[in-house]
Amino acid sequence: MKLAPYPKYKPSGVERLGNLPAHWEVKRLKHLASINDETLSEATDPSFEMSYVDIGSVDTIEGIVNVEGTTFESAPSRARRIVRDGDTIVSTVRTYLKAIAHIQKPKPNTIVSTGFAVIRPRTTNPAFLSYALREPGFVETIVARSVGVSYPAVNASEIGSIEIPLPPNEEQRAIADFLDREAAKIDTLIEKKRTLIELLKEKRAALITRTVTQGLPPDAAQAAGLEPEPKMKASGVEWLGDVPEHWEILPLRRWYRVVNGGTPSSAEDAYWDGGINWITPEDLGKNRSKRIGKSRRTLSTKGLMNCGTQLVPINSIVLSTRAPIGHLAITSRKSCTNQGCRTLVPRGSCTYPDYLYYALLASRPLLEAMGKGTTFTELSAGLLGSHIAPFPPDSGQRAIADFLDRETAKIDGLIAKVETAIARLREYRAALITAAVTGQIDVRGHRS
Repeated sequence: MKLAPYPKYKPSGVERLGNLPAHWEVKRLKHLASINDETLSEATDPSFEMSYVDIGSVDTIEGIVNVEGTTFESAPSRARRIVRDGDTIVSTVRTYLKAIAHIQKPKPNTIVSTGFAVIRPRTTNPAFLSYALREPGFVETIVARSVGVSYPAVNASEIGSIEIPLPPNEEQRAIADFLDREAAKIDTLIEKKRTLIELLKEKRAALITRTVTQGLPPDAAQAAGLEPEPKMKASGVEWLGDVPEHWEILPLRRWYRVVNGGTPSSAEDAYWDGGINWITPEDLGKNRSKRIGKSRRTLSTKGLMNCGTQLVPINSIVLSTRAPIGHLAITSRKSCTNQGCRTLVPRGSCTYPDYLYYALLASRPLLEAMGKGTTFTELSAGLLGSHIAPFPPDSGQRAIADFLDRETAKIDGLIAKVETAIARLREYRAALITAAVTGQIDVRGHRS
């Protein structure tokens, strides 16, 4: 999109804003809007029903992504800020400083966390002001003004002192309408690409499941020197169905021993920051490859000896067995884990961990369903060891793993390209907002 600039500019006096259209003003936010006007009091009726928005439930582009129905009595103590139609909520906590949303037609009794500043425009166009507050330069200014170490944040008075570019009212409406139209187009494209990613992920999962339960496609099997159309037999296991006749159907404990994890005392500095890998569910969740190397935290030898965990060899399979169940990876170095993980260690040389990695991916929904517990669900060592999996001969395991490595890499490459396209669309959206609310482009009279 090519839009002309304004005919005349002047210095704004604010470094991040640069030059602004000559007829625009600059005002501090506190002169354009009130901040945190309404708050629930401690005397609120305990049975008061609310629609609560926590600080982690807001995205700058998607807006409010989750609303929790609750009562004042059951809600967290931070559920206090009252919001109205036309408000903009701005996170004051650095970890979530890009959580900003324009409130439009909120649910009855919508209450947000005290981690938000609720900005309520006075005479400024609510939609224009909301775009100005979501403009990347404004967000970076908030980030720069946040203070603190353990819980860095910015207070409402600091937000109120930030300068906002201010065109005339009619122009504010024109800019807001322009950005509404253009952002909607971009958001539609982003949503289509996200749908494509989900379809690719479904294709990937289906490919893995089909291959580890039925074997290689005929052409791939023949190329690997395997029987292209093996006879099938009933596995007797619902999730497997019919499998090649020469495959074994066995509990994991037949070929793997299950090793539990543990955590040493956090009060003992001598237990930590050594050279021993200590894998957690968080490490597995953030890992993006089949293998896992260095963990976020490490143990010393003393720590290893004082927490009940065990060191496992390379080519063991680590599985998160709580919060959530089913993240997994193959160790590329000797490691141990915390109690949120369990490790499958091969008993001999007749198993191939790369194959079992894919077999466990295919059965992840079943593993999740096997979890038990009230406070949190957990997959016990006994249940994990009793999980039934298909085991082709060693040559078949290797051929299947190699085939899935190649085919999933192709799908992952397509997903990465779509994710890059989404990132570029988001960048363009942010740049367009900046250009419009800071007067770099003149959208007056623009019609899509």
